[in-house]
Formats: sequence, C-alpha cells, structure tokens
Amino acid sequence: MTFSELQKDASADWDQFIDPSRARILIGTGTCGLAAGAGEILEVIRKYLSDNAIDATICEVGCLGLCYAEPLVELSREGAPRVLYGDLTMDNIEQCLDGYFKSDSPGVTNAVAVIEGEPPKGIPAFAELPIMKGQVRIASRNCGVTDPESINHYIARGGYAGLERALQMEASEVINEVKAAGLRGRGGAGFPTALKWEFCSKAAGDDKYMICNADEGDPGAFMDRSVIESDPHSIVEGMLIAAYAIGAAHGYVYVRAEYPLAIERLQKAIAQATEAGLIGENVLGSDFSFELKIKKGAGAFVCGEETALIASIEGRRGMPRSRPPFPANKGLFGKPSNINNVETLANIPFILGKGSAAFAANGTEKSRGTKTFALTGKILRTGLIEVPLGISLRQIIFDIGGGIDGGGEFKAVQTGGPSGGCIPAELLELPVDYEKLAEAGAIMGSGGMVVMDEATCMVDLARYFVEFTKDESCGKCAPCRLGTQHMLGILKAVCAGEATQKDLAMLDEVAHAVNQGSLCGLGQTAPNPVLTTLRYFRDEYDAHVDSKHCPAGQCSKLARYEIIADKCTGCHACVKKCPTDAIEGEVKAPHVIDQQKCIRCGACFDVCKFDAILKE
Repeated sequence: MTFSELQKDASADWDQFIDPSRARILIGTGTCGLAAGAGEILEVIRKYLSDNAIDATICEVGCLGLCYAEPLVELSREGAPRVLYGDLTMDNIEQCLDGYFKSDSPGVTNAVAVIEGEPPKGIPAFAELPIMKGQVRIASRNCGVTDPESINHYIARGGYAGLERALQMEASEVINEVKAAGLRGRGGAGFPTALKWEFCSKAAGDDKYMICNADEGDPGAFMDRSVIESDPHSIVEGMLIAAYAIGAAHGYVYVRAEYPLAIERLQKAIAQATEAGLIGENVLGSDFSFELKIKKGAGAFVCGEETALIASIEGRRGMPRSRPPFPANKGLFGKPSNINNVETLANIPFILGKGSAAFAANGTEKSRGTKTFALTGKILRTGLIEVPLGISLRQIIFDIGGGIDGGGEFKAVQTGGPSGGCIPAELLELPVDYEKLAEAGAIMGSGGMVVMDEATCMVDLARYFVEFTKDESCGKCAPCRLGTQHMLGILKAVCAGEATQKDLAMLDEVAHAVNQGSLCGLGQTAPNPVLTTLRYFRDEYDAHVDSKHCPAGQCSKLARYEIIADKCTGCHACVKKCPTDAIEGEVKAPHVIDQQKCIRCGACFDVCKFDAILKE
C-alpha cells in the first residue's frame, strides 16, 4: 500500500471520529488517569450511555498533561461546545453527564475548560488555562488528543509524513535537516543529535543498530512514559527516520518493565506499522528495511547510561564500560549503534514533516526547540508540560504551575532528578536551557522538576538523592561505589546532629572526587545535589552542625516538641499516640512532654487537632 493510500484511509477514519453530528467522549486512560480512577469512571460512562440510549463514540486517549485534574473526560455533541471535565469521581460523574447531555447549555460543575466552541459563562477556553499559556507542544502534540492505539489517528494528523519525506532524501540530507533544527538530546547532557547520527553513519560496517532509551528512572519523572502511552507511533516514526539516516536495519526500544501500559501500546503501534508496510522489508517501496523489537529492562537506574543499556540488551549485567570506543563505532553486539531517548525521537517526525525552521523557531540560539517537564512536588498544578527552551524557572513554577500548593513559600527546585541540582529562590529568573542550568550547578536531565517549599530540609533532600544513587550504583568503579557511601554517611551524621565542620569540608572534597573520578554519568553527576545544596543552602548545613538544629524541622533527631499550655485542651490524644509514654498530664488539663523519654517521632504533632504542640 502506498503512503497516499494510507493517508486516504486514515483521513476517512479521522473524519468519522470527529464528525460533529455524533456525540463523542474522550477519557484519559494514561497511567496518571487510571491511578486517579479513570477505569471506574469509564465503566460508569458506558452504563450511563446504555441506560439513556445515547449514541456516542467513546475513545480512550493518553495524558493531556493536566495531571492535577485527573480523571479527565472530554464531552462533545452536536450544537454544543467541546467541554473538558476534571476531578471526576463516582459521586459527580453522572451529574456532569446529565448537565451536558440533558440540558441546553453544558453544566459548569467540574468543567475545566472549553476545548472548542464558544465558552459558556463560567468555563474558560482551554488555551486560556494558566497551565496551557506559554506551552508549545511538539513532542506532546498528540497526547490526550488522539487514540494512541490507532495508526489512522496518527497518520491523519501528519504522522509518517516525515518518514515519507526522509525516504526521498539522501541520508546525509536527513542528518543536515536535523542539524539545521538544532535538536539536542533530551535525555541528559544535550549532545547535538545530528552530530551523534553523523558519527554513527560514518562508522565502518554495514550492520548497525538504532536504540531508543526509554529507561526513565528518575524519581518524579514521567515524561517518556506519558509520550509512549499517549503517542507511541511518534517514537516508531522517529526511530525509522533515525535508522534510515545512520544506515541501521535493526532497532530496539529499551523500556523499563514497570511501564506495562506503555509497553502494551508500543507493541500495538509496532504491529500496526508492520502491517501497514512502515516496518519491515522495503519500507514504503524504498530500499530501506528495518526491524524493531522491544527489550524490557529490569529497572536498574544505571541502565539509563548508554553502555550499561547496551550490556543489558545483550543479556549481560547492566554495567558501564570505559569509552572510547564509543557506541557509534562499537556498540550493541560490537556493531555501530546510536541511542536517543524518547523525547528526542518524538521530535524527529515534526522536524522532517514540518521542516527544521518550524522547530528552530522556538528556544534559544544554543538550545533550540521545546522541552517537556514533569512538574511534581509542592506545586499547585502537577502535570506534564512542554515549553520553549529559554523560559524562566519563575514562568514554569508560578505562571504555569501555579506556585506552591497550599500557599507556602517557594524554597528550591530540583531539576534533572538524582543527577541534577537544587536551584534556590534567588535564581527564579534563570532561563531554562542547557548552558544556564549547568552554570547553576544543575542539569536539564530528562525533564524532572521537583518543587520544594520552606518545609523541605535541603540537607535531608541531598541525603535522599545520594541514598538513591548509592543504591543504584553498579559498583564497578571505586569513586562511585565508595564515594556515594561516604557522602551518604556524612549526610546522615549531619541530619542526626553528629557532624562537625570538618565533616562538611570532607563532604565537599569527596563530592568533587566522585564527580571527577567516576566512570559513567551516574557517578559523575551523583554529587550534584550535595554540591548545589552546599553552595546555595550552606546556612542549613551550619545550623545542623553548629546549633544542632534543623531549620525546616524535618530531621527527627534534631527536632524538639513542646506542648503550649494555653492551647492544650487535655484531650489525651497525644498521650494515647506516644509510643514511649513521654507525655504526662491529666485529662482536660495541660500536658507536658518528658524530653528524656521523647524519641522525636512526631506522632504527637501529627495527632494534635488544636495546634498545641510546637515543633522546633
């Protein structure tokens, strides 16, 4: 079948799908939606349509990015605007359906925004939502919009047009198009994608491999998962174009086994592309042939590193090796190989389909295009966003994310996961691009962005991330194996009030040694949380060491709990909860905490309903 024939079939299917004369219901069933109860909501919707004899198309879509409002359902019918409803529960879903299908005007209750049509009073337009303003969606262009299990939906919205164009070009011309776009790797350090392809294309040997790194392991990161679950064909097409450019006939998607829905949808996408003649022998009648397989990873964080990932695909223990030789010359099974992450590949169809200039129109001179970020932590609007590079941290956290959840004070943001750094409030105007983040001691990473308020102890945060990297270290090289353990030991001592200024000097020295001496990126970046917190929050370290005090009140061994007599009602709740019988006092009389018996567990603080316990 020719590509024009595929497009014709896809357009007919899409036109039927968006037919305004037929009612339609879209429900987000990505992992975030399902975790919030979308599966149960879907069953209620099906029963409602049946009970009320409403003829409507139901389509499960991926993540729209508004994770804070999940579960999300979009309703449309003839003569009414398309309305997005959120925060749905078993108690309010039928009310929303009644308000939309049984009244002249869509109901306002639980309405998030109007996707298309004239917004009724009280419902904002989707583009005017604060979380959407400033976003430019390229990698996430189809997320939450199309059926991720339909190749026709993907093709109807321009999918595989980039592949068709690429196959009409020389491989070197494809590389030059990506070079003109200025695309840099979205998985970490931001190495120029076209240059990486060029190295592999020029490597000696006819047998080459194209690999997609979907081993997303950063705590708080879910960009790659969301893109695969929502738009798997963008990854397939990106791999096909990249494989053609470097001369590879074999491909692997290395995806962590903890992403079952992403794997399921990717498997269906590969099967559909194969049936359509987009994967296999002589793709679209060309001389290019390509086979694509999925390799499930066991969840080792270190397998995000290229050479460790390659070892895992080969069936060996995932451990990095020294470079050179680089994978471009000697990679999978000893053959030239190229590895790109999910988001990098999701951008490729857009660049080849729309042209390099359309992509390069966003971003900065050295950091072109857009970047997805997973907003998590103490932020009002959690979710997946995609913004032009160069946007400030303030715009992301406050304009798009809505600021601190609960109205607290912003303290810091962690970018780049365990390998990233903590950026303080005084750097909120920092442009988010590869160079500026590096200057601040952080990295872009794959796009995790964890926001913290004044209740976060930065020393304890550094301890958490170092403990993570210590556990995930493969142990091959001594600087990482021993250095992360040593850093963790010092950080634990600081949190317990058992460290000295000499220990802090040693912590700084060890962190630099681990950074400079480790074999792979895991060890080289593991000290970043330590170095940035020492750089920007030294006062907190000094308080832990000199005053034996945790300013945020999070380090339990340094906490002190006192009962405020004039607030204590003598309800006895704290007495019942205390595991060491450290609280004394008669019922309906002020209580007292015996500091000798108190183990500083915080149980009394958590159970008190009268704010009568002071934590300091």
